[in-house]
Amino acid sequence: MSTASPPSAATRHIIPFIVFTIFIDAVGFGIIMPVLPELVMDVARVGLADAIGIGAWIGLAMALATFFSAPVLGNLSDAFGRRTVLLLSLAGLAIDYVLLVVVDTLPLLFLARVISGIFGGSYAAAQAAIADVTRPEERARNFGYVGAAFGVGFIAGPAIGGLLGEMGPRAPFVAASILAAANFIYGLTLFPETLERERRRRFDWRRANPLGALSAARAIPGMMGVAAVLTLWQIASLVYPLTWSFYAMAKFGWSTAMIGASLAVVGLVIAFAQFFVTGPAVARLGERKAASIGLMASCTGYLAYAFADEGWMAFVIMVTLVPGALVQPSLMAMMSRRATPETHGEVQGVAAMAMGVGSLVAPLLLTGTMARFTAADAPVHFPGAAFIVSTLFGLSCLMLLQLLPRATQIPPSTDS
Repeated sequence: MSTASPPSAATRHIIPFIVFTIFIDAVGFGIIMPVLPELVMDVARVGLADAIGIGAWIGLAMALATFFSAPVLGNLSDAFGRRTVLLLSLAGLAIDYVLLVVVDTLPLLFLARVISGIFGGSYAAAQAAIADVTRPEERARNFGYVGAAFGVGFIAGPAIGGLLGEMGPRAPFVAASILAAANFIYGLTLFPETLERERRRRFDWRRANPLGALSAARAIPGMMGVAAVLTLWQIASLVYPLTWSFYAMAKFGWSTAMIGASLAVVGLVIAFAQFFVTGPAVARLGERKAASIGLMASCTGYLAYAFADEGWMAFVIMVTLVPGALVQPSLMAMMSRRATPETHGEVQGVAAMAMGVGSLVAPLLLTGTMARFTAADAPVHFPGAAFIVSTLFGLSCLMLLQLLPRATQIPPSTDS
C-alpha cells in the first residue's frame, strides 16, 4: 500500500503541527480535570458527592457530541482535505474556552462541554493526515508521537489547571484559549494540505454518521473486530480522565494543586513511554503482541488503584502506564493497515466512532459507579470501584484481541 508525500519543503511542518494540535486538544481536555469538581460545585452549588454524579452526565454529553461529530469530521477531511477540518476545529476550541471562562450556570457548562466534544472530534482528521504521509510500517511510531503529544498535553493541562485553578476554577481556560488560537495561526500560515485532490471523494451524509461509519467498518475486512477491541479499551482507559480528580479527592483528600501535580506525572510517564518505548516495542513485538502486553499491565494497574490506601502508592502504580501506553497506538496502526489511501479519513472516523461508543458508555458506568460507592447511602465506601469495572473491561479487551484474525494484506510479523 503506497502513500503520497507532499513536497519536502512543506513536509517538515506536517507532523509538528499535528503533534501540537493533539497537544492543544490534550491541554484543553486535561486543564479542566483538576478544577472540574470545584467548577461543578460552584456552578451547581452542590457538595462533592452530588458533583461526581453531575460530572458523569457532563462526560456523557461531551461523549455524545464527539460520537456524532467525529464521523462527520473524518469524512469532511476525505472530501475537503485535512487542513480545513483541523483549522476549523482549532478555531472552535479557542471560542469554546472563552465560553468556559464566563460560564455561570449548569446548562451553559453542559453546552461548553458539548462544543468541546464537537471540535475534539478533529482527532480523526489528524490521524488521517499522519496516514497520508507515513508508510504503513512507520504508522505505529508516528501514532505513538501523537500519543506522546497527548501525554505532554496531559502534563501541561492538569499542571496549568492545578496552578491557575488556585486563582479560581475558570482561570485555566484563558491560557487554553490563547494556546488554541496560537495553534490556529500556526496552521493557517505553515500547515500544508496532505490529501491530494485526486485522492479525495465526494462527501456523503450516509457515510458521515455513526451508522454510516459502522457500515464502512463492516465493509472493510477485519475492521469490526479491531473497532470492538478499541471500544472496550476506550471504556477501560477512560477511568483516569473521568474519575481521577474525584477519586483522588475522595480517596486521599488531595487539593486541586495536588491533583494537578499527580496528573502531570501521569502525562510525563505516558509521554516518556510514547516517545521512547512505543516505536521500538511495536517494531520488535508486532502490534498485536505489544497491545496485549499493554493490556495486561493496565489491568494490573487498575486493580492496584482500586485497593491503594496511601497517596504515595498512586505514584508507584503509575509505572504500569509505561507498557499501557502501547495499546492505543498499536490498535490504531492495526486499523490503519486495513484502510486504502482513499479511505484513511473514513477509517480514522471509524476509530473515532469506536472510541465514541466507549466514551458514551464510560461516564455513567465509571463515574456513576464511583458516585454510587461514595454516596452517603452507599452499601460500602469504595472510591476505587470504578477501577474494578475498568479491570473487567480491560480483560475483555485482551481476550477479544487474541481472537482477531490477522490482516491478510501485510506481512504476518507486523500483526502477530
